[in-house]
Amino acid sequence: MLSLLHLFCHIDDFCQQFLPGCQARLIQPDKPSKRRRKRRLAQSEVMTILVAFHLSHYRDFKTFYLFHVCQHWHSEFPSLVSYSRFIECIPAVLVPLLGYLRSLGGPSRCSGITFLDSTDLPVCHNARIKQPRVFAGIAKRGKTSTGWFFGFKLHLVVNDEGHLLNFALTSGEVDDRTPVPDLRQALFGKVFADRGYISQALFDLLFPQGIELITKTKKKKKKMKPRLLRLMDKLLLRKRALIETIIDQLKNICQVEHSRHRAPSGFLWNLLAALIAYCHLPKKPSLHLRDPLAIPAA
Repeated sequence: MLSLLHLFCHIDDFCQQFLPGCQARLIQPDKPSKRRRKRRLAQSEVMTILVAFHLSHYRDFKTFYLFHVCQHWHSEFPSLVSYSRFIECIPAVLVPLLGYLRSLGGPSRCSGITFLDSTDLPVCHNARIKQPRVFAGIAKRGKTSTGWFFGFKLHLVVNDEGHLLNFALTSGEVDDRTPVPDLRQALFGKVFADRGYISQALFDLLFPQGIELITKTKKKKKKMKPRLLRLMDKLLLRKRALIETIIDQLKNICQVEHSRHRAPSGFLWNLLAALIAYCHLPKKPSLHLRDPLAIPAA
């Protein structure tokens, strides 16, 4: 299990490089405020606590902060603030959280074998779609293979070793194929997906860039050209359950999904911290294609 010290050092090293450059690019007001007191908690400490929550067994962040952080981690974080004050500090670390997540994954880990899929992130029960006001005008009603939902869609791209390469967040009504052009950055080789990504136009867009989109072809479409799959491609297509296992870990271990958000910023930091927590998991689902012990000798 990842130690708290190692997690903080990794985040703090990133913040020391990222924050000065980010601060220099901010638009400075014409009349800067004379009173700018330094926060008691550093941004790296706030980020560490948020990520540590998703690596813990707690399901409620308030309980985690009051009964675990304040009682057991006071020596690690001597400048702890009250819970309400900590919540006020979270919006300031949304951009550093996103930058840190991008530094952990990225297309540089692409191995030529990539899996693509999306999952629903409902923000309320279907019976209360007309009641929530937090995501009014933001979240939309969508449909997956399991039924209707109200919320967002998380689109993921992972390699054969379970590492996160890229992700995108859209509203619930967006088609799965829509964000694929934005997710293809620096990808190459074969991309395996389910039937929801069958599209001749999408295949023709990706193929000249060295990306071959491979999907199941049982349900043929009129405008789809017939294609024969190689035996290796058929075998790897059966291993598409890898990304479904990753989605299951994100929802049940890293707690990427829950319906208790009181502000859109709470939804965003919960999503980013959960993805970061997954990147720090010591064991990820993998096909072990490059493991010499997993390949029998000739």
